[in-house]
Parts: sequence; structure tokens; C-alpha cells
Amino acid sequence: MSNSTTTVRTRVAKATTPSASPIRVSDETIVRLTDVFNMLADPSRLKIILALAEFGEMHVSALCEMLGQTEGRAKYSQPGVSHHLTLMRMVGLVGFRRDGKHNYYHLVSSQIRDLFEQFFAESGNGAKALQFEDFALIFKRK
Repeated sequence: MSNSTTTVRTRVAKATTPSASPIRVSDETIVRLTDVFNMLADPSRLKIILALAEFGEMHVSALCEMLGQTEGRAKYSQPGVSHHLTLMRMVGLVGFRRDGKHNYYHLVSSQIRDLFEQFFAESGNGAKALQFEDFALIFKRK
């Protein structure tokens, strides 16, 4: 038996720090987009957005009825739907107009359009697309 010791050295990859950040989009734009995507990540809010996109301006009661029908429930609560609409209004997804004591909600496309225009402008090369492996997300203004 020999009394020898073997030392094993492992290579650790060094983290490279680029001199310039590869992310060109401003923190403000990323925060605003995150706010919008967080709103869309909730199934109820996404259904409200889809309803407003399909039917246009709607009263809260009509939204409650429609959401209740799609879920097989008697009715979504008016306070719950109003809460979702308020949250979406705060990030600029929806707007409203008041008629007497009723609020009618609609999509606000201008703020979202401007946000995506800013995102694609900041991302560089004047590109209006994000290229993924097997598809592209394209922004095109009408």
C-alpha cells in the first residue's frame, strides 16, 4: 500500500461581465410591461379583457353576467369585477366613462400601443419583432 495523495483540481468557469448591458430596454419600460403582464396573468382579468375586446364598452353588471355564464356560476360578484377593473385601470389597460351612477368600461389601446412601441424602439435595431426559436412576436401598428 502506498501513502500517496492525489489532488484533483476542477475548473470553475469565470463569469464574464459584458462592458455594456445587453438589455437595452429601460427599467421603466420593463416595470410598466411587468405591470401589464401581471394584470393579464389572472384568469378573471384576462376574461374581462377578452370580453371588452370582443364586445366593446360594457357595464359592470353585464361583465358579471357574462363571466358567470362562462364559468357555469350564477354570477361573478359586482365588487370583485369592479376591483379587477380598478386594478386594470391603474395600469392603463381599461378606461371608463360614467353615465349617471353607472360606469361603462372599455379597453384603452393607446397606452398599451405606446408601451409596446417604446419597448420595441428601445430593444434596438428598429426591430418590431422578438425572434424566438420557432416563432416571432411582431408588433404592427394599424
